[in-house]
Amino acid sequence: MTAPFMVPQSADKHTRWVPGFHFVAGTLALVNLIWSIYRLVVRPGADSAKMLLVAVLLLQLFWYVRQFPVTVQDRVIRLEERLRLARLLPPDLQPRIDELTPRQLVALRFASDGELPELTRRVLAEKLTDPRAIKALISQWRPDYLRA
Repeated sequence: MTAPFMVPQSADKHTRWVPGFHFVAGTLALVNLIWSIYRLVVRPGADSAKMLLVAVLLLQLFWYVRQFPVTVQDRVIRLEERLRLARLLPPDLQPRIDELTPRQLVALRFASDGELPELTRRVLAEKLTDPRAIKALISQWRPDYLRA
């Protein structure tokens, strides 16, 4: 794969931003909401109230159209990482796979196969729950280009 969005990833730079969605559509939805509130204040009435309801609806749609696929993606990541951990962890750690939270699993997906067992051991032993802290411990970054 050689797509333009496949820039090197790291703990500091791995979030995927889609400018047309995150910046253009999000900004327009927010501006529309502000404009609708302004219109309702300046010209109260049924039409202005209706426009405000539509603006709120659009903002909710903007949120959920992003949130639903990310939730499904996290579920798939959780499944993939459990399968990966079952294959890579030593026998003493395998019974502890179910102790990992979805947020921990999502963060651990960036760890290389070689460092995953010890990093998992550390996450469990130190009860690390902050995804940023877990990602910061990764020394050999395993990029994930197929994400929503």
